[in-house]
Amino acid sequence: MKYGLNLLLWTDRMHDGLVPVVEKIKALGYDGIEMPIFELNEPLHAQWGKRLDELGLERTAVTVRNAGDNPISPSAAVRAAAVDAMRKTIDCCHAAGVKTLCGPTHSAIGEFTGTGPTDDEFQWGVETMRKVAEHATTAGVTIATEYLNRFENYFLTSVAQTVAFVKAVDHPHLRMMYDTFHANIEEKSIPDAIRAAAPWTVLVHISENDRSIPGTGHVHWDETFDTLHEVGYDGWMVVEAFGLALPNIAAATKIWRKMFPSEDQLATDSLAFMKRSVARRRG
Repeated sequence: MKYGLNLLLWTDRMHDGLVPVVEKIKALGYDGIEMPIFELNEPLHAQWGKRLDELGLERTAVTVRNAGDNPISPSAAVRAAAVDAMRKTIDCCHAAGVKTLCGPTHSAIGEFTGTGPTDDEFQWGVETMRKVAEHATTAGVTIATEYLNRFENYFLTSVAQTVAFVKAVDHPHLRMMYDTFHANIEEKSIPDAIRAAAPWTVLVHISENDRSIPGTGHVHWDETFDTLHEVGYDGWMVVEAFGLALPNIAAATKIWRKMFPSEDQLATDSLAFMKRSVARRRG
């Protein structure tokens, strides 16, 4: 298992002020960090790739799509913009030495039509992501598309929908991730969801029901870790938590009150929780 920590706890872009943060993450014993790639700046991410190599920290990355580059837009021009934005994001991943790019790459976050997904939107999404996956092949990047809960998107909101989407794209560089926060809202059975997702799952987000320290809320952690062990999952396990450090991220993730004592405690306790939970299943 590889253990990571999503930097959205502190930032939505990579900058020099993060050096002490990533040094501390390394010192705590994490295998890597999850970089936000919202700023499409290859030289910046290449610089960070070198820094992280020097620290001995591996990395995954996270991105989102918005209204102007929505992969399922009825506008061909907007879909083309989605392909372009994703290709540039993948190029940034390549520059930074990122092998796995996660996030809701399938559609625009926070955009709603007032109805559920249509057949046309599904087909547009498949066509868009297939083009993107082809580019990911040349960069050595695997896209781990993420379903979100019903309050954040309407296109993919369950394991079943996401598996159907990945199967339809039918490309080895388009896979999926499993997120305990979204599953806690949307899935009727956590074990069944993990089992159904397992053949395509390349990354797992460990996130509490209130986005605070994993293990302190009511996510079904025993079921989660039991079933991940059962299916033989042994990839990235990345903590995703959100606080009040950045107003934009707090607003986007709807964090309106202090959820944990400090970022340092969250980082420390989260790693201990993951390692303890995995070790218990492995004996």
